[in-house]
Amino acid sequence: MVLLTGGGTGGHLFPALAVAEELRRRGHRVFYLGAQGGLEARLLPKTPIPHALIPAGKLDRSAFRPAEGYKLLKGLLAARKVLKEVAPRAILSTGGYAGFPGAFVGAMGGIPLLLHEQNAKLGLALRLLFPMARGLALSVPIPLAPGLAAKARVLGYPVREVRYPKEEAKARLGFDPKKPLLLVLGGSQGSLELNETLPPLLKPLGLSVLHQVGERWRERFGHLEDEAYKVAGFLDAPLAMSAADLLLSRAGAGTLAEAAFHHLPALLFPLAPSLDGGAQLANAMAYAKAGAAELAKREALKEQIERILENPGPYREAMARLSPEGAAGRIADWLEEYL
Repeated sequence: MVLLTGGGTGGHLFPALAVAEELRRRGHRVFYLGAQGGLEARLLPKTPIPHALIPAGKLDRSAFRPAEGYKLLKGLLAARKVLKEVAPRAILSTGGYAGFPGAFVGAMGGIPLLLHEQNAKLGLALRLLFPMARGLALSVPIPLAPGLAAKARVLGYPVREVRYPKEEAKARLGFDPKKPLLLVLGGSQGSLELNETLPPLLKPLGLSVLHQVGERWRERFGHLEDEAYKVAGFLDAPLAMSAADLLLSRAGAGTLAEAAFHHLPALLFPLAPSLDGGAQLANAMAYAKAGAAELAKREALKEQIERILENPGPYREAMARLSPEGAAGRIADWLEEYL
C-alpha cells in the first residue's frame, strides 16, 4: 500500500494522481489523503482511488495564524488516525499545505517518505519535511546544498501522457483546423487578472483563442465569447494543448510540464513573488533560459505573439527537451524500492 498526499491546488494534486494511476497499473494498492476544501475534494470522488479528506492548515510564509495552526493540529490528529487504518508501506507527498500532515505523521512513525517538488524552487512544506524524507524527486534541476542534493533526483513532473493530432483537436474544440490557436490558462482555478487584462489585447488580433477562465469566473466572463474567442470554466488539458499553437499562461509547474510534453511554446505571466514566494517566477525563468518560453510583456504582447507564431520551431524543440515524459513511471520505480 502506498499513501499519496498533497493537493489544495491542481499543481500538487495532478502529479500525485498520475503516480497513483501508474502504481495501480502495476498492481499496487494506493490511498489518497487530501485536504478538505481543496481541489481534490471535488475531483477525487470522480476517480476509483480510495481516499480521505482531512483538515489542513495553510503554512504561512510570513506569519503564524492561530486559526490555521488549529486546523493543522486537527489535520495531524486526523492523519494519524488514517495512517493507522491504512498502514501504508511508503508515502509520496507532492507538497502544499494538504501534503504536510500525512507526510509528517508517517515519517515520524518510520514510514519511508518520498517528496516531489513541482517548482523550480522548494516550497515551504517540503523544506520542513525534507529532513525526515528518504528522497526528493525534482521536476526540473534546482541548485541545492550538498546535503539536499545527495537525496535528490531530477525525474520530471508527472502528466497525463495523452496527445491528439493537432487538426483533430482543433476541430473537436470547434476551431478552424487551419488557423493558429492561442490557449489562455490561469491555472486550475483561473486567474482574475488574466481574465480581465488579456481579452482586450487578444481580441483585436483576429486569432482563434481558447480561454480557460476558471469555473468560478465562467458566468462573469461568458460575455467575451464569440465565434473566434471561446471561454471555458475548465478544460481537458491534453486536448487543449494538442490543439494550441501558443500558450499564454501563469507559470505553474503543472501547466509548464504539460506544455513541455506537448512541445507547446509559451508566453508566461508568473505570479508576483509576494503571492507565492517566487515559485512561478523561478519556473518562468527556468523555461525562458532553456529557450522554451518568454516572459510576456503586455506592452509588446502583439509583437511577441506574431514572432513566435512565425517561427515556433526553436521554442518547440526547447520544450521537447524539457518534456517530462515517463516521469510517473520513474517516481513509481523509486517508491517500489520501499515496498
